[in-house]
Amino acid sequence: MSSWLPSGHPLVRDVMEPWARSVEQATEGRVKVVMLPSALGHPRVHYDIAAEGQADITYGAHGYTPGRFGLYKMVEFPFGGHSAEATSVAYWQVYNKYLAKAGEHEDTKLLGLFTHGPGHIHNSRRSVGSAADLKGLKLRVGGGVMNDLSRGLGYVPLQQPSSSTYELLSSGVADGTLFPLESVPAFNIVQKATHTTLVPDGLYNFSFFVVMNKERFAGLPEQDRAAIERVSGEALARLAGHMWDVQDAKGLEAIKANGNEVLTASDAFVGEIRAASLPMEQEWLKQAEAAGVDGAAALAEFRQLSRELVKN
Repeated sequence: MSSWLPSGHPLVRDVMEPWARSVEQATEGRVKVVMLPSALGHPRVHYDIAAEGQADITYGAHGYTPGRFGLYKMVEFPFGGHSAEATSVAYWQVYNKYLAKAGEHEDTKLLGLFTHGPGHIHNSRRSVGSAADLKGLKLRVGGGVMNDLSRGLGYVPLQQPSSSTYELLSSGVADGTLFPLESVPAFNIVQKATHTTLVPDGLYNFSFFVVMNKERFAGLPEQDRAAIERVSGEALARLAGHMWDVQDAKGLEAIKANGNEVLTASDAFVGEIRAASLPMEQEWLKQAEAAGVDGAAALAEFRQLSRELVKN
């Protein structure tokens, strides 16, 4: 496995490494996932690293490769939900029911999909309580819906991977970032992004994949392929989502402990965000239809499941 995040990051420590151990246990030691000591390339090329067989397994974010994927945006629209575990499990279920037929991951073996927790607004300049307050702020974004929302909300998107955030804020190149709460302390910007605006149910979510080289997976014995699938898929979505939820709670504690300003978006601001996202949703529905997917049914079911699964 090629991993591009620091070894101490919760996604590595609390998700990828435990999942790797579960693969070994499920296959009774016949399959071992070895984490390489350093990444084999930039985060944006990690899908291709698995597809081409440079590494057997990789993870990454769909939004890091603009134009490569499209249907993942279903889970990134505003107000997807306040629990990453719920949205991740809903994502996996709805993907397999509706989106898989489009074949966007057909050149790899898709092992997992998940989202991080709801994304919020963090910046070093000023309080943000409206779209007017956002106008002109240079915000690091990961791509996808985060980038698209800038058209309606007025901020300047700087599309860079999360690992570049500290450098961007420290140098003044960026005024802030769109991040889940977990990432503020994880990327050491608690003392730099001192103004946080919480968006109920999230300004966005962010879509992640875990993929394996297709030929490498096919070359494993049938019992081991089945064992890997048992501990992947929904089980991996639940593991990753739970981690984000736990870390988000800790992230908010760290932000407050530093004395940072924490606001909650007003109904009026939420209305501005909703208006900015509606054209994006309509565009996505057309894209889904062109791919032979019932986008309206998929989006509605995803949102319904994201709400229902919080209770379970």
